[in-house]
Amino acid sequence: MEQTNLFLKYIKFEKRYSEHTQMAYQRDLSQFSTYVKDTYDLSQLNEVKHVHIRAWMVSLIQNKIATKSINRKLSCLKSFFKFNIKRGELSVNPMAKIISPKSGKRLPVYVDKKAMEQLFNDIPFPDTYVGARDKTILELLYMTGIRRSELIGLKKGDLDLDQNLLKVLGKGKKQRLIPLTLSLKKRLKVYLSNLENEFEGAESFLFLTQKGKKLYPKLVYLLVKNYLSKVTSIEQKSPHVLRHSFATHLSNNGAELNAIKELLGHSNLSATQIYTHNSIDRLRAVYEDAHPKAKND
Repeated sequence: MEQTNLFLKYIKFEKRYSEHTQMAYQRDLSQFSTYVKDTYDLSQLNEVKHVHIRAWMVSLIQNKIATKSINRKLSCLKSFFKFNIKRGELSVNPMAKIISPKSGKRLPVYVDKKAMEQLFNDIPFPDTYVGARDKTILELLYMTGIRRSELIGLKKGDLDLDQNLLKVLGKGKKQRLIPLTLSLKKRLKVYLSNLENEFEGAESFLFLTQKGKKLYPKLVYLLVKNYLSKVTSIEQKSPHVLRHSFATHLSNNGAELNAIKELLGHSNLSATQIYTHNSIDRLRAVYEDAHPKAKND
């Protein structure tokens, strides 16, 4: 559909969605367009009705697509049709009669504190630039909770080691400041020395590949998976798991929810509340262990 390119430009330049979201929306619109073309021979936007969208939903469910993914695809269509109504391309929104499938909240997967201590204290890292880089990346992800895309986009100028601060550009191009601990500051200084020795006068990105180029998502994922595999048996071993671990450990140690929200760069508190479940479970265990009435029950 010809309106797709205009919509993708809109979410890129006006809404300033992340590159990851842009790519996901592009795939979603392409999949939907292919489906209605192949199934109903529809090629014009005004030909799409709510029954076609519902049929697509059913096909996604039958293909065992996760509910979360289906809801994202529907959110994409909702924005797409709303955009075209504003432009006068449509008079009726076919999404108006669509109800998204409900999904239960998935609790965040995280690495326990002892495993993280083992990773940084007992697991050896190569005495090379790559070894210094990988350990610094792991510490930074765990001790700041930043996203993989935010890590990849970091530049040397985003570090203020005099003020012990890290400047992060998050979703929607929103900037936030994250404090650095003294141990993380020390680790970063060691890494910066390795970086300068390996790539004198290199480009401004903070973390580089072995060839001196900007990092790419799969490299970060594989290095995190490799090292987490040495200390934990949890199924998910991704950079986002370290973000979950950061937030969960803060919550378990009594950090205020609003503070965690600001550190993570969440736009609303509801997104942060998933991290309180571990604190509640911990408090319940303490209560059941210590309260005499709980033991009698």
